[in-house]
Parts: sequence; structure tokens; C-alpha cells
Amino acid sequence: MASVKIPYGKGYLNANVPDHKLQGVLESKAHHYHPEAGESELVRQALENPIGSPRLRDLVKGKNKIVIIASDHTRPVPSKIMAPVMLAEIREGNPQADITFLIATGFHRLTTKEELIHKFGEEIVANEKIVIHNAFDPDIMVNIGKLPSGGDIVINKVAVEADLLISEGFIEPHFFAGFSGGRKSVLPGVVSKVTVLANHNSRFIAHENARTGQLEGNPIHIDMLHAAKTAKLAFIVNVVIDADKKIIKAFAGDLEQAHIAGTQFAGDLAAVEAKPADIVITSNGGYPLDQNIYQAVKGMTAAEASCKPGGVIIICAACNDGHGGEAFYRWFTEAKDAKEVMDKIMSIEPEHTIADQWEAQILARVLLKHTVIMVSDQCDPKLITDMQMKVAKTLEEAMAMAEEIAGSDATYTVVPDGVSVIVS
Repeated sequence: MASVKIPYGKGYLNANVPDHKLQGVLESKAHHYHPEAGESELVRQALENPIGSPRLRDLVKGKNKIVIIASDHTRPVPSKIMAPVMLAEIREGNPQADITFLIATGFHRLTTKEELIHKFGEEIVANEKIVIHNAFDPDIMVNIGKLPSGGDIVINKVAVEADLLISEGFIEPHFFAGFSGGRKSVLPGVVSKVTVLANHNSRFIAHENARTGQLEGNPIHIDMLHAAKTAKLAFIVNVVIDADKKIIKAFAGDLEQAHIAGTQFAGDLAAVEAKPADIVITSNGGYPLDQNIYQAVKGMTAAEASCKPGGVIIICAACNDGHGGEAFYRWFTEAKDAKEVMDKIMSIEPEHTIADQWEAQILARVLLKHTVIMVSDQCDPKLITDMQMKVAKTLEEAMAMAEEIAGSDATYTVVPDGVSVIVS
């Protein structure tokens, strides 16, 4: 009997699968990577050796307003480690700099003070200037140009008014942008809803290159990179993390060059070969990425890549914050099945994109091919069944349900952390 730990909330569940049924365990090599130094030292080394850029301490000289775009509460970016090192580098070059952290909420709800403290620590929250972006407030936005796809680039004024715009973040596989990090701090991070809607249209989401680990020819990435360059994002600090959310590598420097270096490193670690099975068990990497159903769709796509047609996906996600988006939820409550959801979304022209249709589109794509069972004891079961998935309170219960569907002799593949792998 194989026993595999599955991240769930702030803990783990155990998937116990008979050896003869287990096709494979698909796991990122990042989880077993031995870093060359401690976390803070890795960030410091990256700042001392920037890629394609002068050092940050040199860039800040003569600049008054310094804005650091930082990830929000839905991302496991170790800002407690990164921010102090970045602040020290900035103040070494410009002790009088006026520094603001701009929290990149994208289309998510606003980050709470408690979540900021969890992210940065009490000292930074108490002593540094922090602005939380709100994509739905037109009064804080300014139009700075056009996306290659034709949409307007409408962005938070705080970013535009900066004398130097930089960002922190992390790099992991992303289910339609290819990889997170880099340019994503700007789009969707700190732009208006109108820019997010233009970029996340149904044709782009359906594009063959808008997939995990794919940047070249990815129309979503092309838009994002253009927006970041137009916003004059001058310097990034991005890290790669392991299963314990610890930094194993850091990259700093030019928006594009440093990000490419980071994606090459992360991509090599994340690449795994599909092991087709009747039932695939996965997760969304635990807290904070499994706070809601919306985010959990990402983990499902890793399972999708290794699940046989008509098979069952079991996604372990606490979803203590509910569905994660009312519009996302309504797509499924107002349709009789996944096909109706998909047909409606694909009929929407890019210029008329509706909030959260992209997540609904991907979930519908998964549901058209597979039965999805969500394991959660922290989410209202009705929210899950309303979204045309099945629900189980325990992983054991979910596995029993899956075998009723796929058969008692069904095979299994386990993808412990679905957001950390590129399955091909």
C-alpha cells in the first residue's frame, strides 16, 4: 500500500492506494531540491547579481517615489523573507526614498489587515506604506495605452506615478499564462477590470498555447508582457519555492530576462510525464492556494492532463473562503450542465468578456471530460454541488465514490501538488 501526503489547508491528507493500482506519483523536483543557501541569503545573492539590469540600489538613486508591487493573500509568496532584503537594498542606494507596497489583488477580493500581517509580518505592516489595489474602482485608474489584442491598459495610478516601479513575486507553472511571476504583477495584478477582461477572453483561454508551462506564442502572456513594459516595470525579484513554501532559488533584474531565467529553472523542476489513470488525486497545494473553489480549478488542470477520458478527478481543497467569485459561481448555478456553460462562454466576443468567465470556461472544459469530486470539510457542500461537482468530506469517502464510478479495479495516479507540475 502506497501512502502519499496531499497538501490540504494548513495540513495534509493521506492518499492510501494499493500498489498494484498506482500508476505513478507526479511530483515536482522542486520539493526535493537542496538550495545553495538560506532563504534570505538567496534573495540577497539575486539582488547582488541581477540579470540584464544594474543593481536595484543603483536604480533607485535619484528616484523619489519607489513602488513595489507585491502579491496578495491568495499567493504563497514569502514576502516576510523577501521584503526586508529588498527594503535594505533600496535604502542602501536611497535612504530617503518614499516607498509604497502596492498589493496586486487582480480580480480577487481586497486583502485584509490580518492577511497583510501574515504575509509581511507586523513590523512592515506597522511601519511601511501599503496600498491595496482595487480593480473595480475607476477613480484610482489611468489609461496608458493598448494591449496587442486591442484592449485598453488601464492601471492603478500609484504604479504610473512611481519614479521607479519594481515587483516581487514567485514563479510556478500557471494553467493559462504559462508561468506566474514577472509581468503578471502588472496584468492582472494592478490593472482595471476592463484590462483583465480584455486579456482573459474566451478565445485566448481556448488557444492551444495558453497552457501550463507555455510562453512562446501564448496570447495571454504576450498581452501581459506588453502591459508590464508599457507600465515601465523596471526590476523584478521573483523566487521559486518548494512544497513547504520555502525559497529554493531567487531571480532578480530585468522584467523579461530575469523572468525567463526563473521560468527555465522552475520549468525544468516541474516537468513530469503523464501517467494516464482512471482516477487522479490532486490538490491545489494547500494554504493559501486552496482557499476557494475558484483557485482550485488550477490543480484540476494538472489532474486533467493525466486522467483518462471519462475518468474521475479528486481534488483536495479546503475552500474555507467559499466559491471565490459570485459571477464564477453563477455560471454553473444558471446552467443545466457544463456544455451549456461552455457554449455560452464561447459565444461571447472578446470585447464583451464577463467577469470570471475564464475560470468557468476551464472548469467546464474539465467537467466535459471528467467527473470531479472535491474533498472538503470546510466548505458548504451545496456550493460544490451547485457547481456540478460531487463532494466528499474525506479522501477515503471520495476514493470510494470514485471507484463506484470508474470500477473497483480502477487505476490511480496521484499528483500531490497540482499547481507545482507541468504534466506532458
